[in-house]
Amino acid sequence: MSASIILGIESSCDDTSAAIISGSKILSNVAANQEIHNEYGGVVPELASRAHQQNIIPVVEKAFSKANIQQNEICAIGFTRGPGLLGSLLVGTSFAKSLAMSLDVPLIEVNHLQAHILAHFIDDANPTPPTFPFLCLTVSGGHTMIVLVKDYFEMEIIGRTIDDAAGEAFDKIGKIFDLDYPAGPIVDRLAKEANPDAFKFNKPRMEGYDYSFSGIKTSVLYFIQKEVRKNPDFIKDNLNDLCASVQKSIIEILMDKLEKASVELNVKDVAIAGGVSANSGLRKAMEENREKLGWNIFIPKFEYTTDNAAMIAMVAKLKYERGEFTDIRTTATAKYDL
Repeated sequence: MSASIILGIESSCDDTSAAIISGSKILSNVAANQEIHNEYGGVVPELASRAHQQNIIPVVEKAFSKANIQQNEICAIGFTRGPGLLGSLLVGTSFAKSLAMSLDVPLIEVNHLQAHILAHFIDDANPTPPTFPFLCLTVSGGHTMIVLVKDYFEMEIIGRTIDDAAGEAFDKIGKIFDLDYPAGPIVDRLAKEANPDAFKFNKPRMEGYDYSFSGIKTSVLYFIQKEVRKNPDFIKDNLNDLCASVQKSIIEILMDKLEKASVELNVKDVAIAGGVSANSGLRKAMEENREKLGWNIFIPKFEYTTDNAAMIAMVAKLKYERGEFTDIRTTATAKYDL
């Protein structure tokens, strides 16, 4: 039997993406980014949904072209139903429904967070995929959680942030430093040649495996206000060290809970997923724990960490094999639990 060929569509936030998968192999993974949000220091939902409307047809056409696949060759269409920005999700959902009806192929809804985790099973995501059960630290712009993954579709959130996500903390602290949006990659770049021990910031004391990142944001803000009163050029004079110190603090918060969960649950296969998993400091910390705690670590290729349709197509492929299809009357949803 020849491998199923599936189109995946992702439009949960500000990236419009389409991918073609054959079996577990990605034939194309195309994304259009929306630069306009940089001017506003964050994603503007109305502008995002308008940009998706402009981008979605060219992006899908390019995905077919790069994969050298004709539309009538696909077996199904997978799309992000949620969670995310409702206006953005509606564009992808409506397009997927229309195309599925015109091609007379089944529709498959995908949970965006589940897709970040299951991206590890794309053929070229890792040298080998993780084995069940494994822990996955899922850190994207709006989400931070530790997930115990027992099977492809049996996942338990054992810890999550009670306030800001790690990605939001990077962006909000970046704003204090007057960095462009999104600040996370800029903080990472500036931190690389700096001293991560230059400044100390308060860390939260949370029970269990839950996270909190609002405290470090407040700690940084008060520290900067105090130092700027003494030296108006304090941020400019110390920017790299500030970025390195903030990054070290956020990563230590993330890793402390992940290490605790690994030891207490006796799970050695540990993965990271989501946009923040591209952070070089987080990847280095994972490598260190391979040595220190004997972890088998799984860090996906960079292109599968940010919001992308390849991960949507991967989940759609798994659901297609199970015959889990979606009614055409389904609607996008901003909140969608694992």
